[in-house]
Amino acid sequence: MAENDAMPTLSKKCGPYISSVTSRGMNLVIRGIVLFFIGVFLALVLNLLQIQRNVTLFPPDVITSIFSSAWWVPPCCGTASAVIGLLYPCMDRHLGEPHKFKREWSSVMRCVAVFVGINHASAKVDFANNIQLSLTLAALSIGLWWTFDRSRSGFGLGVGIAFLATLVSQLLVYNGVYQYTSPDFLYVRSWLPCIFFAGGITMGNIGRQLAMYECKVIAEKSHED
Repeated sequence: MAENDAMPTLSKKCGPYISSVTSRGMNLVIRGIVLFFIGVFLALVLNLLQIQRNVTLFPPDVITSIFSSAWWVPPCCGTASAVIGLLYPCMDRHLGEPHKFKREWSSVMRCVAVFVGINHASAKVDFANNIQLSLTLAALSIGLWWTFDRSRSGFGLGVGIAFLATLVSQLLVYNGVYQYTSPDFLYVRSWLPCIFFAGGITMGNIGRQLAMYECKVIAEKSHED
C-alpha cells in the first residue's frame, strides 16, 4: 500500500537530469540555467550580426566584449530566455493544454535555425523599404509559429513578449543606451516585434522540450524502481 501511494507522488515530479535530484525547485533551477546560457549564446551571435550590418549602434564606451556587444545585452537576453522558457510549459499546465505538436529535439533545432535565419534576413536582405521587410518578417514569424508550435498559448505569449520587449527597446533607445539606424517605428525598426515574437516561440519550444525530457527521465527511473 505504501508503494502504491508513493508512485503517484513521484510521477508528478518532472525531475532534472541527475536522477537522484527530484525536487521541483532544483528542476526549475537546472532548466533555468540551461535556458540562460542558450539565451546568452544566441544573443552574442545575433547581436554580432546586427552590429556588423550597422543595424544597431552602441556608444563606444559600452563596447567592451570581444564580440563588440554591450556587456549588459547577453545577461539580459539570457535572463529573458530563462523566464520565457520556464513560462511556456508552466502556462501549458495552467491552461490544461499540454503541447504535443512536434515534440522532438530535431524539431526544436530546426526552429532555432529558422529563428536565426529570420534574424539574418532582417540584417542581410535588402528590401525596397522597411514596410516590405516588416511584412516579410511578420509572415516568416507567423510561419515559424505555425510550423513548430500551433498552440493558442504559444501565440498569445509570443504576442505579449513582442509587445513588452518592443516597449523596453523603445525606452532604452529613448534614453540613449543604444540606437537603430533608419528607425521607422518611433525609435526602433518596425520589424523588431517580429523578431521578438519569433524569439519567444523559439525559447518557448526549447523550454517545453527540456520540461518534457526531464519528465521522461524521472518516469523511466520510477518504472525501473
